[in-house]
Amino acid sequence: MEKMLEGKVCLVTGAGRGIGKAAALLFAKEGGKIVLNDVDPAEVEETREEIRRAGGQAISVAGDVTAEGVPEKMVQTAVDAFGPNIDVIANIAGYTWDGMIHKMDDRQWDAILKVHLTAPFRIIRAAAPYIRENAKAEKEAGKRVMRKIINVSSVSGTDGTAGQANYSSAKAGIIGLTKSLSREWGPLNVNVNCVAFGWIDTRLTRAKEKPEIIEREGQKIALGIPGERQEGLRSLIPLGRPGTAEEAARVILFFASPLSDYVSGQVLKVAGGIY
Repeated sequence: MEKMLEGKVCLVTGAGRGIGKAAALLFAKEGGKIVLNDVDPAEVEETREEIRRAGGQAISVAGDVTAEGVPEKMVQTAVDAFGPNIDVIANIAGYTWDGMIHKMDDRQWDAILKVHLTAPFRIIRAAAPYIRENAKAEKEAGKRVMRKIINVSSVSGTDGTAGQANYSSAKAGIIGLTKSLSREWGPLNVNVNCVAFGWIDTRLTRAKEKPEIIEREGQKIALGIPGERQEGLRSLIPLGRPGTAEEAARVILFFASPLSDYVSGQVLKVAGGIY
């Protein structure tokens, strides 16, 4: 049986860990040629090696997706390695920097909008010439070749979350970008969809009592959710548990695969039954 992404060139951000890594591994297993990005060089290299050991094809581009030139570098690296074509873009990279709005400064606000909304926009824009020109040539030749863009939102973006005005706004914004682009590029046979995750077990949602510390914008940020709040969240989930990174990645694979060829402009909530 042919693999669902056989020969497809796939850009995956946030591929060093969590949902991004799980998606990259799935894409590679389904025959994709993967361009991996993560801010952490060691983590993204580990993902690349894991794919290669399994017999897949992958190259890595370490760098902060919000930094000038990184989106263009990702696309150019893909073109140099695999040819002038981009088939799939999965915008997964991100983090949280929570705070009540009356305590949130501009740096905190801007940083989260940059990683969750501006960076995906810039990556898509950088890939646009290759997507659009190939699509036009294919249409003139009477061929239908589907390409895929998958953006990641959150139930915070669909419904809002106290203490996450920046994150909720960014994740609502990516829904708007998804819907607008699905209309612009639908005639070019590009499916553009969005996954809105609930509680997925990653470093962003584990107990904050033992947090992972990252540094962004010159600030140390403790990731995670306080333990007492986790219990409250668990009680709201009909399935009674958080999802795994692998379960999350399977939904992204659906949108990247031919299974979704007639699905575009949609937001699929993946939250264990929360609606």
